Amino acid sequence: MGALRIERDGDVLRVTLARPETRNAFDAALIAALAEAFVDVGTARAVVLAGDGPSFCAGADVEWMRSSVALTHDENVADATALRRMLEAIDACPAPVIAVVQGHALGGGVGLVACSDIVIAHDRAVFAFSEVKLGIIPAVISPFALRKIGDSAARRYFVTGERFDAATALRIGLVHEVTDDLPAALGRVLGELRTAGPRAARHAKRLVLERPDGPDTARRIAERRTSDEGQEGLRAFLERRPPSWAPQRDDG
Repeated sequence: MGALRIERDGDVLRVTLARPETRNAFDAALIAALAEAFVDVGTARAVVLAGDGPSFCAGADVEWMRSSVALTHDENVADATALRRMLEAIDACPAPVIAVVQGHALGGGVGLVACSDIVIAHDRAVFAFSEVKLGIIPAVISPFALRKIGDSAARRYFVTGERFDAATALRIGLVHEVTDDLPAALGRVLGELRTAGPRAARHAKRLVLERPDGPDTARRIAERRTSDEGQEGLRAFLERRPPSWAPQRDDG
């Protein structure tokens, strides 16, 4: 998978778009590789989604777009379905997904941002739902984007296709943190995740995705309280010590 680099870094899985010469733009091969990468992330505490080079992801590859002009309606449906399944794989990844965004995140690249759990953006990053500039619409990414930014922001940025900066992305809820030091910000987030129960973090993500009703919430908290991890966390709190999964304090 030359367009995608996958590395295990201790308890973190790093998935990096590796087409810097195209600003990590999508083609069919990259979409398929991304979908496969998120099928099984093992016991990773987090998955870091990033892009090589000056940009995170500039949307669709020009050559891929050129070839798509001749596709039939049914072939277009199949093409869009592949993109949808890739985004769904990232969205449903059991481990928290952290997107680290620099340079451009345009079109489908904003879709990657929208389906990530935590988004850290460089203060000079640029975003756009740019599809309307090409006479098309951000249909496939819209469920994920609408969930993040809501109707009000979408009514402007979907229909204008205009570019907006990281401060605006933060204001409308597309990103969670803006920084001039991406590695340091990522390190802080990973540090926070390592203090959370590994299974609890995954179950907490499921709460957001599945939105259980009242009786189901009671069942879920009872299951976590009586689990080995829940028991360890509660005992550690009462005994004023770090739980077994957290980095241990060095009192020396």
